[in-house]
Amino acid sequence: MESENLGHFNRAGEAHMVSVTGKQVTARRAIAAGEIRMAPATLETIRNGRMGKGDVLAVARIAAIQASKRTPELIPLAHPLAITGVEARFGLVGNPPRVTCEVEVLCSGQTGVEMEALTAVSVALLTVYDMCKSSDRAMEIGGIRLLLKEGGKSGVWKADPE
Repeated sequence: MESENLGHFNRAGEAHMVSVTGKQVTARRAIAAGEIRMAPATLETIRNGRMGKGDVLAVARIAAIQASKRTPELIPLAHPLAITGVEARFGLVGNPPRVTCEVEVLCSGQTGVEMEALTAVSVALLTVYDMCKSSDRAMEIGGIRLLLKEGGKSGVWKADPE
C-alpha cells in the first residue's frame, strides 16, 4: 500500500480503498439528519398508526439500523466497520407537514461512521416513502446532511446551526 494519502485515487488515478492500517482506533460518532415532506393527511395517517402497510416509523427505524450495517455494500469504497450502536429518531412536524429523521451511529475503529449515518437516514426516509406511496406519491425527501462527526485525528466537526 502506498503511504501517501491521495484520497480514493492512487498515483495512476485509479479508484482504490484508502488504507486505514496506520490510523489509531478511537471512539467514532456521527449524526445525520433529513426529512420527508408530505400531504397533511399522510402525516395524520402516520401519526394515528393507520397506514395500511403497518407502523411506518417502526419499520423505518429497522431500515435505518440495517442500512447503517450494510453501507459498504452500497458505497463502493466504504470500509466495513464493527458498528457498536445505532439510534434512529423521528419527529412528526405539522408545518410544513413532514417526518424528520436523525440517526446516530457509533463504533470504535480506524475510520469514521459518517457514511453509515447518512446512508441510514436516506434508507429510513425511502422506507417512509415506500410505506406511504399508495396515499401520497408527491412526498419529497430532502435536507439529508451530516450534523456531527467525532473521533479520529481530526476530532469534532459540527454543522453550523440552521
